[in-house]
Amino acid sequence: MAIKAPVPYYRQLRFRLFIYLFAALIFAMPARTALEHHFLYFPETTHAATPRIVSLDFEEVAFTTSDNTHLTGWLIPGQKNAPVVLFCMGNAGNISHRLETLQMLNQLGVASFIFNYRGYGSSEGKASEKGTYQDVAGAVNFLINRGWPPERMIYFGRSLGAAISLQAALQTPPAGLIMEAPFTSVAAMGKHHYPGLYRLLGWLIGADYNNLGKIAELKSPLLLIHGQRDSVCPPAMAQQLYDRAPADKQLFWVPEADHNNAFLVGGERYRQTLRQVIKAWTSKES
Repeated sequence: MAIKAPVPYYRQLRFRLFIYLFAALIFAMPARTALEHHFLYFPETTHAATPRIVSLDFEEVAFTTSDNTHLTGWLIPGQKNAPVVLFCMGNAGNISHRLETLQMLNQLGVASFIFNYRGYGSSEGKASEKGTYQDVAGAVNFLINRGWPPERMIYFGRSLGAAISLQAALQTPPAGLIMEAPFTSVAAMGKHHYPGLYRLLGWLIGADYNNLGKIAELKSPLLLIHGQRDSVCPPAMAQQLYDRAPADKQLFWVPEADHNNAFLVGGERYRQTLRQVIKAWTSKES
């Protein structure tokens, strides 16, 4: 009687690995959101202070997005008939950690509006790429309802907020767009900071915020600000975005600045640059 030869061990191992990988893929699908929140979003729910601590008048605002998520923000008045700057913050903390930026914008004479993304501060929900795009669209609609047409708005985003403000500019073009410390995409950031880990697990991150793939579609004038010592978003990414952007654009380097301090390190030169572009972009409508 013939004896059946055993299946070679390496074939058994290959089959088991296939089963394990297949199971991992199935069970990892819910991990996409968890991994995004581990690497992308760092919300804090408690406000550390209000604009009063830096002597600013403000209005506490509540508004609703297209998917019925309730968000909160602060509206800081400016000079009479001033344009408004819609400020999109980075990925950590909440609006109470941007008081120095609000104070700086107020000194320029403009009104400003800052809001908590979903899951940040007292806003409902949980952050995602699609969600943050709905959040900024809701903020734009709020300002329109308060009397500012898009041609009297400046969108200003820092870091992750630069990606969110770019998406808003593509949907509802403003008088101008300011992108500070932007990255080209989440994929490019993952490959830059965690090359091995990103090759292994990068597919689990659903968000991409692909600025480089979108910026050529921009219809509004652009000011791009970047610190030349940015240790988070490499300056080369700013140059890539600038090169891909349409012709109506400026690139303002802050030589000594890292990722989050260009507005502090840049000093009067930084403020004067903002003052000039805001005046140029909105003077036709004044």
